[in-house]
Amino acid sequence: MVLFGKKKRLIKRVLIVEDEPLVAFDNEQRLERLGYEVVGTRDNYDDAIADLEQSEVDLVLCDVKLASEKSGIDVAAAAHEAGVPVLFATGNPPKQCAAYALGSLVKPYSDRQLRDAIDTVDRLLAGESPKAPTGLTLYSDA
Repeated sequence: MVLFGKKKRLIKRVLIVEDEPLVAFDNEQRLERLGYEVVGTRDNYDDAIADLEQSEVDLVLCDVKLASEKSGIDVAAAAHEAGVPVLFATGNPPKQCAAYALGSLVKPYSDRQLRDAIDTVDRLLAGESPKAPTGLTLYSDA
């Protein structure tokens, strides 16, 4: 129990996988303002996998559609296999997202919704059972 202070975050380093440059830039700026370290911002499968293999990543924030033949679902499957949690950030998540991710944040989202979604994922990883904030769908079987 922590008295008179914030609880320690489990998520500190985030890999952003997003093919829309403006959204990727916005996410990078938002996360850095919130105190997260952005490990990388990638728009394709190969670069995202290279970051997963070469860097310590606590969370992958991933879109489904990417600038490569392989999709964000493929990135999520590789991250899941490596034991790295995934949060999709997408407009319309397909059903197979639930197999590899903790949840999905629906685009468009505000700074507060992104913060609340990552905080919720952090609490899930800490063994809590938080309620999903607006815009976030949690997957129970991931």
